[in-house]
Amino acid sequence: MGTLFLAVTAAPWYLFTFGIDPFLIGLFFFMLAACGFSITLGYHRLFSHLTFQAHWLVRLLTVVFGAGAFENSVLLWACEHRSHHKHVDHDDDPYCISKGLFYAHMGWLMFKLKPEPQFENVADLKKDPLVVWQDRYIHLLAVLVAFVFPAALGYAWGGWKEALGAFLIAGVLRVVVLQHATFCINSLCHYIGSQPYSSKCSARDSWLLAIITLGEGYHNYHHEFQHDYRNGVKPWQIDPTKWLIWVLSKVGLVKKLRRVPAEKILLAELAEAQRRLEQTLARPGLTETASAYLANAYHRLMGIAQQWTERKAQQLEVTREMLTELRREIRAATSILRLSGVRFA
Repeated sequence: MGTLFLAVTAAPWYLFTFGIDPFLIGLFFFMLAACGFSITLGYHRLFSHLTFQAHWLVRLLTVVFGAGAFENSVLLWACEHRSHHKHVDHDDDPYCISKGLFYAHMGWLMFKLKPEPQFENVADLKKDPLVVWQDRYIHLLAVLVAFVFPAALGYAWGGWKEALGAFLIAGVLRVVVLQHATFCINSLCHYIGSQPYSSKCSARDSWLLAIITLGEGYHNYHHEFQHDYRNGVKPWQIDPTKWLIWVLSKVGLVKKLRRVPAEKILLAELAEAQRRLEQTLARPGLTETASAYLANAYHRLMGIAQQWTERKAQQLEVTREMLTELRREIRAATSILRLSGVRFA
């Protein structure tokens, strides 16, 4: 609340009084990227979900700059996030969307009544000396990285005015912007968007939120396949965190990237498309033409599913042509659903 108050009062005052220069703009975006990727790449995909292994330098940078996001330690963040995945949409979900959009966004932090968790679900992280060190000194690290570091750079660049600007713009304002971008994953990513992989929980995919959250907006995929290092699994989907992990793997700083096989992803899409078609066909009031289109798409998907079942029973390899055909049929089925007024939402 303190950073939010300063962000809407002191930061605008500084900009009105002294203006802004390229140094402050560059420092703001540097800190936003360094702390933002430390959360998405480090706290989330590396430590919470173990989707890849990282060099000690990557691990150190993510715990240091992650502290500067002011989202607590890796240990607590991962503990709460793993609980979210295990209990999504239920009472034990720390930021349950069923309790309202505001609660999922930030209310769960503002009105915490429960004691700190016992950390049973992060036993692996409690054995990590770097994670334990960061947890012990998290508040000191947070202040040093979020506020002292940019202010010191500002002072070295242009004296006390630049130091004040760096503190307010690259420190306070950046903390608020980054926190609310992260909060959007807990709230809006369970509220708007599509559900192409599963409708078992409220998680949704949104390309717009993917931009805001450095790739975390493909949340429906993530909840269905949480141990994949990618969130935006399609080549055209916007996932800067995935791209950064891939680049780091090419220079030897990360390894053992975990990926869900394309066949498994397509089968999830197939099952969800079939469920949507069945649900729509059962609705009253459909025109004869719409029913015919939907039934045709449904039977085609059922036929492909049967082929896959038989092929698996015979332990035969799935060919690239079969994958291509399945993708084509799923796209056709979802297009028919949209034309029939049924959105994947």
